[in-house]
Amino acid sequence: MKRTITVAMYLWAGAFASDALAGPAEEANAVIDKWSATYTANDRDALVGLYAPDAVLLGTTSPVISEGTEGIRKYFQELPGSGRKNVIVERRMIILSETSVVGTGFYNFARAAENDTPRPSRFTFVVVKRDGRWVIAHHHSSPLSSSRR
Repeated sequence: MKRTITVAMYLWAGAFASDALAGPAEEANAVIDKWSATYTANDRDALVGLYAPDAVLLGTTSPVISEGTEGIRKYFQELPGSGRKNVIVERRMIILSETSVVGTGFYNFARAAENDTPRPSRFTFVVVKRDGRWVIAHHHSSPLSSSRR
């Protein structure tokens, strides 16, 4: 019994220690996970709130660069109530500094209007720590080619 309590207390204390020991890669990774979940929740305002006020977005379906809060809000104008979803398939994290991380990989988009058929795409996020908060400074997304030419 005493051993069980000791192990349980150690695991409980370890959960708090791991939060305290989270580094830049883990922090940036959490922002990217939140981006995917918020996109899937179709919450445009919360999604836009994950970006820095001066962020740049090269969106998957846009022929223009979306800049700043209003540009990014406009890019995601059709998201609320759309049933669109995102699932991250694979990623790599590259630590540039204690306050800058690049996350890159592959994700799938799906639309309820298209029977949730996966639309494979690739992404790059530059996540930075500003005023104690991790935010997206740059986001590039493009469709994944089905073959290499």
